Amino acid sequence: MPKQLLAAAPRKAAIADYEEQPIKPNEVKVKVEYASPKHGSELAGFRGESPHTADYFDEEWKMFLKREESDHATDGGFGRWNLGNQWVGIIAEVGADVTDYSVGDRVCCYGGVRETHIVNAINNYYLKKVPANMSWKNAVCFDPAQFALGGIRDAHVRAGDRVAIFGLGAIGQIAAQMARLAGASWVAVIDPIEKRREVALRSGADAAIDPVHQDVGLELKKATDKLGVDVVIETSASEFALQQALRGLAYGGTIAFVGWARAFKGGLDLGREAHFNNANIVFSRACSEPNPDYPRWSWRRIEDVCWEMLKNGQINCEEVINPVVPFLESADGYEQYVDRRPDLSIKLGVNFG
Repeated sequence: MPKQLLAAAPRKAAIADYEEQPIKPNEVKVKVEYASPKHGSELAGFRGESPHTADYFDEEWKMFLKREESDHATDGGFGRWNLGNQWVGIIAEVGADVTDYSVGDRVCCYGGVRETHIVNAINNYYLKKVPANMSWKNAVCFDPAQFALGGIRDAHVRAGDRVAIFGLGAIGQIAAQMARLAGASWVAVIDPIEKRREVALRSGADAAIDPVHQDVGLELKKATDKLGVDVVIETSASEFALQQALRGLAYGGTIAFVGWARAFKGGLDLGREAHFNNANIVFSRACSEPNPDYPRWSWRRIEDVCWEMLKNGQINCEEVINPVVPFLESADGYEQYVDRRPDLSIKLGVNFG
């Protein structure tokens, strides 16, 4: 029987069998080659630490079902919840009514880390063809790219701006590259994990700051002749990061708060620099409709732009997907690299070869 990666209990991943159904006339069956889980909101649920409701898994599952539009997905619920965000694979079987896809097409879609997917292939926006020149690592970064672009747009990054990116998971890594594409003259990245800072520097960031051993707010002011940065993209959802962002921001600058925060327990002081820097804080979610720039911009337009940027190589995710583990080791890999030792990874990749 085919196998999939599941959350078996809080902070416990497992590989389990699943029953595969015959495809319907409107569906295709895909043999998965590569996949990648989420390290943010999914991880909160995996740990049993949902920042919002106890129904986190149910709500996330409903979102997945809506996006994948599959009648064959397994049932939700904490103990049997699929782990995973996106996958890339080869179509192995095509339903009688499907005309836009053929056996042998390489495609990308939303869904769990599993050996096969059966997906509605008629008018399914999220079942995307992956051209031969597109890296699978870029394809599985479609989801974080959307929230990176949402933050860049909501913060109104403009040519010549000095920008600081807090948090260097997949969203922050991509946001740093997008800031440069948007015309930023100087991009600083902030993260306590050295590996992540080094990747961002190799991808074009100008400076990297370690918040454990450096005073981030002071360093940003020193690097900008005491003015501070024009824009902060905050992806870590940490109150300590937000405090340093407020300190390192230029007067009247903008902070796009992209991270999905839990209740703050201290470390945030809205007086002193925060008050006198006259900060503008916008809470950014690319998937919020209507978009702040509606009707010109919508979530779908953000998705379209992100896919084109990833497909055309304007964004490079080769080092963002790191490390890559074999599928049969993905349960241990998820627990190790996603949950327990995030310092060893950025965004986990899974190889089914």
